[in-house]
Amino acid sequence: MSTQVNFILKVLIFSGGISTLIKYGGSSLPVEATAVNALIAIVTPTIVLAIALLWRAWNYRQLN
Repeated sequence: MSTQVNFILKVLIFSGGISTLIKYGGSSLPVEATAVNALIAIVTPTIVLAIALLWRAWNYRQLN
């Protein structure tokens, strides 16, 4: 039970840290508000997650 609580706390702390960096440090990045940059920001997390899940599935199949 405590491992689940630890995991949730780690995720919350990590999320809060990233949110703080985006809120206070994001305005200092020289990124223009274009359609291409918005598309990159929206699609990149999906692609990264898909790659991670495919890699995990590939490793799981090799174990069996």
